[in-house]
Amino acid sequence: MKVVGKTDIGRRRESNQDSFAVLQLCCGMTVIVLCDGMGGANGGNIASDAAVNVISAQISKAARPNMRPASIKAMLESAVLAANITVFDEANANPKLSGMGTTVVVAALTDGCAYIIHVGDSRAYIIHGEHEMEQITTDHSIVQHMLELGQLTREEARTHPKRNVITRALGVDDNIEIDYNELEFTAEDTFLICSDGLTNYLTNDEILQICDTSDFYDCADRLVEQANNNGGGDNITVVLARAD
Repeated sequence: MKVVGKTDIGRRRESNQDSFAVLQLCCGMTVIVLCDGMGGANGGNIASDAAVNVISAQISKAARPNMRPASIKAMLESAVLAANITVFDEANANPKLSGMGTTVVVAALTDGCAYIIHVGDSRAYIIHGEHEMEQITTDHSIVQHMLELGQLTREEARTHPKRNVITRALGVDDNIEIDYNELEFTAEDTFLICSDGLTNYLTNDEILQICDTSDFYDCADRLVEQANNNGGGDNITVVLARAD
């Protein structure tokens, strides 16, 4: 897989609480880990960095050639559970970090299949060619719940004052509920993993237009640039992956 990623503080934040990592493992698996921290400047930074580091280390140790789907799922879930305990314990040990947490998306791409787990409102998309962008993950947020109840339209949700309020996060409790998705992909497909600093400031049409008119390795820079041009009200992180 070829992969490109970028994180940016945005135009209104004092620190960047997003963190990400890309693992190109010797077993032929590409893994993307992205976290968007919360809990004040220090807490958010620590939570997202710790989660990315723990998840990356756990997966690097556990991954092996020819893993079955059930084993990949178990590996990803185990890594996220380990990160949850790490962040939760650190928050309890330091009163200044009380309440810190982070979103998380982990995507493992191998042999034409994607295995994706997430908590919170950071997202994974698959872009089919030039014209179709499909959201793989479902936000764990108040606004998503209102959407499902028919209380908001998609357009209203994009600007709702509570659009950043999430209902699940890694590290805020000693237990965590994780969502899992598994799907096949082709060489024409592109994966987009991002924090809400991208999707709150760019529409799907804008994202598709940028990806369609850019060299692959320029896409992340251009998406971040446009999110900043559209307001840049949050940290922005985007990672794209495509079969090489």
